[in-house]
Amino acid sequence: MNSKTKLKLKPIIDILMTFALLLLMSYELLGSTAHEVVGVAMFVLFVVHHALNINWAKHLAKGRQTPIRIFQNILVLLVLISFLGSIVSGVIVSRHLFTFLNIKSTYMANRIHMLSAYWGFIFMSLHLGLHFNMILLMIKKKKQLSPKVKTAFKIIFILFFAYGIYAFFKRDIASYLFLKNQFFLLGDNEHLLLYLFDYMSIMFSFATLSHFVFSTLKSNTKSGS
Repeated sequence: MNSKTKLKLKPIIDILMTFALLLLMSYELLGSTAHEVVGVAMFVLFVVHHALNINWAKHLAKGRQTPIRIFQNILVLLVLISFLGSIVSGVIVSRHLFTFLNIKSTYMANRIHMLSAYWGFIFMSLHLGLHFNMILLMIKKKKQLSPKVKTAFKIIFILFFAYGIYAFFKRDIASYLFLKNQFFLLGDNEHLLLYLFDYMSIMFSFATLSHFVFSTLKSNTKSGS
């Protein structure tokens, strides 16, 4: 596969992975069968994503390990660990697609699956923030955008970030991250689109925090060099 094709495929795969991740977080609304199907699709996308970025992986330990590279590498490692935890535990607790393996589901596997899923969601959201620079540069390059439109973008950005923080507490994400709550709790008449919007907002907020850390490290590296 040539480099041009890879460049075209990468953003498509990233968008599909982001959408799949949001769907995976809405387990109770999708149902267990759909959850497992999306999980398998996510695994395939994950493999393709890493295959497309194999050159980056080869140079992971080469060169000077700046604070930026260390931050990136730690995030990638945490995403990988949480994803592997989700996949392995997901196969064990499977009720549909992998029952032919005759693996007995365990309480521990369920706990690991929840931990891996929620921490994986946070780590992947933080990882997504590393790509914010490209998005912001694309917006800045749009010379036809008037100052009013740019101001509107900033206001929407701030509101979206603030709502994501609110949604984090509204959905009580911390209770799942630290296993204070081991069951998915949904309100009466929960709507899938609202649920997805809440999780997308949370993802956006963590991605923004990651972008802020990344930008700060980048500035410090430049000033220190």
